[in-house]
Amino acid sequence: AMSDAEVYAANVNSVVSIRTSATAGYNFFGQPVQSASAGSGFVLSRDGYILTNYHVVKGAETVTVTTYSGDEYSATYIGGEEDYDIAVIKVEAEDLQPVTLGDSGDLNVGDHVLAIGNPLGELTFSMSGGMVSCVDRAINVDGTPFNMIQTDTSINPGNSGGPLFNQYGEVVGIVSAKYSQSSNGTTVEGLGFAIPMNDVFSMVKDIMTNGYVSNRAYLGVTPQTMNESWAAQYHYDVTAGVFITYVEPDSAADKAGLKMGDVITKVDGTEIKTVEDLNLAKKKYSAGDTATLEIYRPDGAVTVEITWGAAPKEEQTQQQEPVQQKPNNWSDGYSGGNGNVDPFDMFRYFFG
Repeated sequence: AMSDAEVYAANVNSVVSIRTSATAGYNFFGQPVQSASAGSGFVLSRDGYILTNYHVVKGAETVTVTTYSGDEYSATYIGGEEDYDIAVIKVEAEDLQPVTLGDSGDLNVGDHVLAIGNPLGELTFSMSGGMVSCVDRAINVDGTPFNMIQTDTSINPGNSGGPLFNQYGEVVGIVSAKYSQSSNGTTVEGLGFAIPMNDVFSMVKDIMTNGYVSNRAYLGVTPQTMNESWAAQYHYDVTAGVFITYVEPDSAADKAGLKMGDVITKVDGTEIKTVEDLNLAKKKYSAGDTATLEIYRPDGAVTVEITWGAAPKEEQTQQQEPVQQKPNNWSDGYSGGNGNVDPFDMFRYFFG
């Protein structure tokens, strides 16, 4: 284990400040209005690959990276995965200092963690510290499920995309979001979230190699969250799960024998109540992995073994270029949807 000062000294040269700009619109005279915003990132390789959040570079027309030593580079967008909020950019450099990646699966509640980043976009290379408040925290962000490390480490606009370190100076998470306000307007403190490195490591390598995630797990169905109305309409005995309204021919679901009208209730023992639950469970797998699905059918429950397919290429590459960003200082409100954090509104700080 290292002291906090040792973690900072060993890693500050691996953390970068990221500034982006884009055309946010046009003024009364038809002239383009530029927006500028900031975030953080960290070096993956000596030759300039850098990892950050997808929302940090989303829609950016220019991306500028600055190191702790003051060196400034223009960065190229390599690829990203919006559903996991990760993006890889690259600068033309040599002998950059990459971070050491750690095992986020070894984290326990109470472990000490540190974040280095650029809060407010101007307090560059600041470090904050705290503890792991929860591991494997399931949260729902605008309909997209995320598995997160919850921490009370101070996280602010500008920290997005920066590293979360364990006590050995290894990156175990990507700082991504925070809660700032409860549903009744009460100010919230100490609720920050980071994406576990174990969840995205293979995808990051895939993006560095191919420019996109080529092995994202794919089921091949059109899903619908089961509810009491559907149960009454079809005379089903279940009121929760994922109702299959269509099965794509020759898809993983088709090959496993799934059919329209089936209701997925569990994936490898994990209870599935909504489409969001299924999407979160699916994130744990890659194409070619196998899983056991528990299925409700009117004539009885069945267990199905499935081998996950790969998402169609057009779907996998649709995030190869980030879409147009939102104006500077925009923050989106999100509500937790799985019961774990339902009372809160999430404000992810786009571009920091």
